[in-house]
Amino acid sequence: MARKIKSLTGEAASTACGGFKAIGQCVAAAHVAQDLKIPGGFDALKSAMTSGSGMSLCHATESLVPSANAKSESKKANKQAKQDLKDSTS
Repeated sequence: MARKIKSLTGEAASTACGGFKAIGQCVAAAHVAQDLKIPGGFDALKSAMTSGSGMSLCHATESLVPSANAKSESKKANKQAKQDLKDSTS
């Protein structure tokens, strides 16, 4: 899983996922950041999700890319993250 996170974020897993409540959230955020080419990238999305009140992936995506279908993108990213986690344990 560490290699997958590094490939998605460019950061070590411990650095990239620091502040997230679960690794799945981190991986899903990384997928959204990459899929939507979010301005500020993964770090901007991570900041929105882990600082202050901590937005959901959907709300953070919506705030950074208002034109995106945030609900659909979040759902897709959570599915990708689940698959990544499953693949890493098999």
